[in-house]
Amino acid sequence: AEQGLFLAFADAVRNGERSGIGGRRFTRVINIGIGGSDLGPRLVANALRQPDASPDVYFVAGIDGIELRDALSGAVRDETLFIVCSKTFSTLETRLNADAARHWLLEELPDEAVAAHFAAISVNDAALDEFGIAADARFRIWDWVGGRFSLWSAIGLAVAIAIGSQAFRELLAGAKA
Repeated sequence: AEQGLFLAFADAVRNGERSGIGGRRFTRVINIGIGGSDLGPRLVANALRQPDASPDVYFVAGIDGIELRDALSGAVRDETLFIVCSKTFSTLETRLNADAARHWLLEELPDEAVAAHFAAISVNDAALDEFGIAADARFRIWDWVGGRFSLWSAIGLAVAIAIGSQAFRELLAGAKA
């Protein structure tokens, strides 16, 4: 059931049903995570993505701010979706980048934009409440999913947005085989 939820969300972002504040279609998706919440999804999205696919998907893991700065270069606030991948929602690098992204978004948009422009994969509902993540943009990664295997879970949301839910299901079937 959880797989269907994040894959439906991915398709809604791809086809414009899920949009930013003001109804603008997302043209850029920025995945914020580190380790298993970054490396596998980054590799697969870059390997399987079609050159003309939309929205553009970026990955941010570094703590120095350079990857985030590069991912935000040319971004339009009301057309940018952030995905924060952190089981605990407290990983230092991920929280610093998520907080910086939130600050960037709110420089020009109202506070309610956070709920429209952020999704998260986590089990820490209290932290997601505090951050402002909408209830229908939260997806779980279970405690028993190890980092290096997390690509196959909801951590693969950015991949599913990059390649589509059907291709993601084919990826899972290939991995199972």
